[in-house]
Amino acid sequence: MSGARRHPKPERLAVSSFLPRPTGGASALPMSPSPLRIVTYNVRYFGHMLRGLASTVGPKRRVAAALASLDPLPDVVCLQEVETSSLRSNIADRPKQPGETQLTAFMGRMVETFDRLGREMPYEAFYFRAHHYKLREVSLYTTGLAVLVNTRKLEVATHNVGAPQAITHHHVQRLKDRKQSRICAHMRLLRREDRHPFHIFNTHLSLPTPFAREFWATRDKMGGGVNQLHEARKLTEFMQGLTGDEPYIVCGDFNSPPASPVYRYLTTDGRLTCAQAAVGQIDPNVSRGFPTAGFLHMRMHLDHVFSGAGVRWLDTQETSPFGDLRSRFHGLSDHMPIVARFALDSGKTLITPPPTSLLL
Repeated sequence: MSGARRHPKPERLAVSSFLPRPTGGASALPMSPSPLRIVTYNVRYFGHMLRGLASTVGPKRRVAAALASLDPLPDVVCLQEVETSSLRSNIADRPKQPGETQLTAFMGRMVETFDRLGREMPYEAFYFRAHHYKLREVSLYTTGLAVLVNTRKLEVATHNVGAPQAITHHHVQRLKDRKQSRICAHMRLLRREDRHPFHIFNTHLSLPTPFAREFWATRDKMGGGVNQLHEARKLTEFMQGLTGDEPYIVCGDFNSPPASPVYRYLTTDGRLTCAQAAVGQIDPNVSRGFPTAGFLHMRMHLDHVFSGAGVRWLDTQETSPFGDLRSRFHGLSDHMPIVARFALDSGKTLITPPPTSLLL
């Protein structure tokens, strides 16, 4: 009809017209870097089946299988009580080739495990030797630490494999050569996706010395030894002297429960944050609430993961108390691992040159 009114067609708008526009001229919102995961584990020389007297191939395979089954995979694995080569490490598990170390043998089991899963083994292993005990020419046993790095996600910038930091406190000087040496392993790592640097420290503190009067004056001895406090101070001084403003994590077997003098020192004067306390898994004022180790009838919380500024703890999933039958790590050692996921706070990612003494 010629007299009918014509209405204009509605304008069609693109879906993008209703979406928020990025500010500051950016073409897209930035993605947050992915979190990272760390494990600390005292593996007792992979000899728990024989009460630590000899290393066997079975525990190596089972520890490898347990680590490989974690999802997501850990990016850093810190191990304590790992040997090089000795009578104890070779008596039940003969080296496949001359000079094969315990860590090399374990990494062989890791490769086998990932092969069975149809996956590529992503870890590079670093060994930090602490002490060597010999009877004439026979190597009775050695002690040391190890760090496994997931090189798909992390790049190793520096480490102190050649000269781990000594932190042992010798309360009785004439027994200096007989006392087990304590060290701190250090690695400076770069997250590949954004080149963000951070530091990893792995350590194993001494047991409290019975030669101090204070040892016999208190019922709760673990974490209260004068030698342990000296080692904790050496540890914090070493870390703070290396890290500057960069984030760092220290983990290991501290032989000290929460609420002990060593734990209180590290979380107050040492300005460290406990991962388990940060996510609410433990009460830092309760020393026996979450055992990580067991010996005979005793249950103790001796293992910890701490961090300095720049690290935000997200969760401790897969961390179970000692004796938990549901854990994939049950029965593999006299310790249980601590598994923790964390984020690195955003900040400057400029790569400053490391000290020349720590260069690879």
